[in-house]
Amino acid sequence: MSSSRHLANRRSLLAGLGAAAVGISFSACSKPAEKAMTDGAEEPKLNFYNWDTYIGETTLADFKTATGIDVNMQLFATNDELFAKLKAGNSGFDVIVPSNEFVTRMGQAGLLKALDHAKIPNMKNIDPQYLNPSFDPGNKFSVPYTWLVLGLGYRKSKFKTVPDSWKYVFDSAEYKGKIALLSESADLIRLAAKYKGVSLNNISPEMLTQIEAMLVKQKPNIRAFHEDNGQDMLQGGDVDIVIEYNGDIAQVMAEDDDIGFVVPKEGSLLNSDTLCIPVDAPRPNNAHAFINYILDAQVGAEIYKTILYPSPNAAAKALMPDDYKNNPVIFPPADILAKCEYGNFEGAEKASQYEEMITRVRAS
Repeated sequence: MSSSRHLANRRSLLAGLGAAAVGISFSACSKPAEKAMTDGAEEPKLNFYNWDTYIGETTLADFKTATGIDVNMQLFATNDELFAKLKAGNSGFDVIVPSNEFVTRMGQAGLLKALDHAKIPNMKNIDPQYLNPSFDPGNKFSVPYTWLVLGLGYRKSKFKTVPDSWKYVFDSAEYKGKIALLSESADLIRLAAKYKGVSLNNISPEMLTQIEAMLVKQKPNIRAFHEDNGQDMLQGGDVDIVIEYNGDIAQVMAEDDDIGFVVPKEGSLLNSDTLCIPVDAPRPNNAHAFINYILDAQVGAEIYKTILYPSPNAAAKALMPDDYKNNPVIFPPADILAKCEYGNFEGAEKASQYEEMITRVRAS
């Protein structure tokens, strides 16, 4: 998930963050993480594989100040990319940020390490409604980091009315050449299913055929299948409408009054992004300490002030300003969320089918 701040943007700042970042230390938050230095003979390093602009501006530097542990953050653009990297083995990553269904998928594939909850006491800060999720019963492999919903980011001056339907991006030539779709295969197909009026889970073969035909027909109107930079394309004027996550668009809305966001009337896809440890993580004690640090209330509040995604951390949310807690882009109204669904992992065969389908669409 990414964002820009005109020419000097968060993307460039965070891409170079790592150990070189400079920031203040949350000294009151350091004690849980300091345990990492005594819990095992691990070198003071941690490799973090994260979405773009999905961490506080000083979080990594503050963690180093608190613990002495250097964090090297690398970025991925899709869950498909993350899964491929983990499946190849020996990734070297200690903490990763997969979305809900990929927690299931990677857990079933033996790619994730079972968490030691005793080393993550700050799990007490998580709102209970986000614990014990169906995609990871008992939070065996994951702790919640954010929740999010896909919708349409758009440039207000280019639209006479709010583009409140997926039709604008899936089934219309009105904005030919100024449309960007997301590149993640399963999510794209599921949103198309919502537009077609069916559940985004257990999509029938007949409906998948219809969706593929619709997307192939729409392909000439599409400017790009974006790689986690849809809001940058919107803000930069490359497109007028884009499928993106609410937090990404909230970030650029704070910088550009001409940008809006809408969850289409047909409903949408909900996701939960999580913190996990790969099964072959070289520094699992450091990984547990880092996850626990992120779940600290003050640390979390600083993260969410930057990334503008909905927080499942009740203690962190309590510290946030009203313009965060009451923002309808970050926290869409209940009647809109009632039309949205989480996507279930339906097996490796279905996942491959979706990937192959979007490959054909993009090649058409």
